[in-house]
Amino acid sequence: MLDNMPRGTICIEDIEIGMMRHVSKVVSDRDIEMFAEVSTDHNPVHLDDDYAQDTIFEGRIAHGMLTAGLVSAVIGEQLPGHGTVYLGQSLKFLAPVRPGDYVRAEVEVTAIDHSKRRVTMDTRCLVDGKKVLIGEATVLAPSRKFD
Repeated sequence: MLDNMPRGTICIEDIEIGMMRHVSKVVSDRDIEMFAEVSTDHNPVHLDDDYAQDTIFEGRIAHGMLTAGLVSAVIGEQLPGHGTVYLGQSLKFLAPVRPGDYVRAEVEVTAIDHSKRRVTMDTRCLVDGKKVLIGEATVLAPSRKFD
């Protein structure tokens, strides 16, 4: 039955409360530049060293949504994985992510509604063990019954 499910996909029937997955990435200058290009957000706090030095951040920072995108990567690639449909995401940005920071994005299953194929997850990103982003995601998980 799982032959049609992409490798790494976890179906709703196999998801359990407390399951966790993560992805880690060093945020590079190139990542920030590419995100600015694709999002059309060219705020100089992300791109201009001189400008950013005079802000409350005292230097350039990555776009918050670039960091949040790492959460999306975990959900779309690992838990539940391919075939997942994002239904909602809350985000709270706690600290800036800077070029060169090693970010760990984590998701943890906190609730499951099997009848609706909905999964709720705590989401967070950390730099040096410190939370820089927290939130909650709700997704529609793939099912073996619909492959």
